[in-house]
Amino acid sequence: MILVTGGTGLLGSHLLLDLVQSGKPVRAIKRATSHTEMVRKVFSYYVSNPDELAGKITWVNADLMDFGAIEDAMQGVTEIYHAGAVVSFFPKDHKQMLKVNIEGTANLVNQAIESGVKKFCYVSSVATLGRAENNEVSTEETYWVPSKKNSVYGISKYGAEREVWRGMEEGLNAVIINPSVIMGPGFWQDNSGLFRLVYEGLKYYTRGVNGYVDARDISKAMISLMDGNHFGQRYICSAENLSYQDFFGLIARHLGKPAPSVNVPPVMTSVAWRVEAVRAFILRVKPEVTREMATTTSQVYTYSSEKLCKTLNFRFRPAEDSIREICGFYLRDLTKGKTS
Repeated sequence: MILVTGGTGLLGSHLLLDLVQSGKPVRAIKRATSHTEMVRKVFSYYVSNPDELAGKITWVNADLMDFGAIEDAMQGVTEIYHAGAVVSFFPKDHKQMLKVNIEGTANLVNQAIESGVKKFCYVSSVATLGRAENNEVSTEETYWVPSKKNSVYGISKYGAEREVWRGMEEGLNAVIINPSVIMGPGFWQDNSGLFRLVYEGLKYYTRGVNGYVDARDISKAMISLMDGNHFGQRYICSAENLSYQDFFGLIARHLGKPAPSVNVPPVMTSVAWRVEAVRAFILRVKPEVTREMATTTSQVYTYSSEKLCKTLNFRFRPAEDSIREICGFYLRDLTKGKTS
């Protein structure tokens, strides 16, 4: 039996599709308040029988902070894909994110060791890597350095990754995968929201650079690493490095919209998040831009997946092919009124 955490998310739903298509028995953990409709929606982009395949998943309500519930969910499990995490750049979520991402991962690792789980794959992030200097490319050997530029999300994933390394020292067969920005359809109000924003007329971009990767490629890499018993290592999973201007431009082209044309220099982003913080405080709403967002989008971060490609003889989908397809899904959902 395979156990998946984070199955209701963007990456998790793609992973579940690959696993059930392979015929493997799958159990997935979700919070009691979470719903599985998005899983069926993601399945529907790629297969003609989404309900049938989604019906093969056994769902279990369990919180990563509830050790007893995790113990029950792990009965008969031999492999774990841990993709569950709190992702937020909003200050009010920081405390919960640190607790769930680090302590929740520790709980899962501890129970995996106790239960004799044979294989464990942890979905980390490139945010746990150090930032290469002098315009060099970050690799798995670019180690974490404490910095004000590190997001709280990055800190939480770094702490969680340390729990997995600790589990390896205690005998757990585990592998860590570090994706860059994940691209995929369906989650138009959050994970896939940049596609919606460009369609709605996004005018601004920053000079930053980041890595991007299709959710399907991450899923494929995770399964291949587990099946090939590539344990005790971490692997960057990033298809291409693109400037935000180029990334938004590709989305705009395939949505038939004008590309963002106004460059926002770093000094302006630092002003923007402060102004937005005041507006949000007065109106008692969540800010559209935070300090962490402003800092991240102004930086140049580039990554190499050479280690993964050599280990698995892996080839990524070109970023533009992924963007073209996701834009097509967005336009299709738009005509059906399913983008909200």
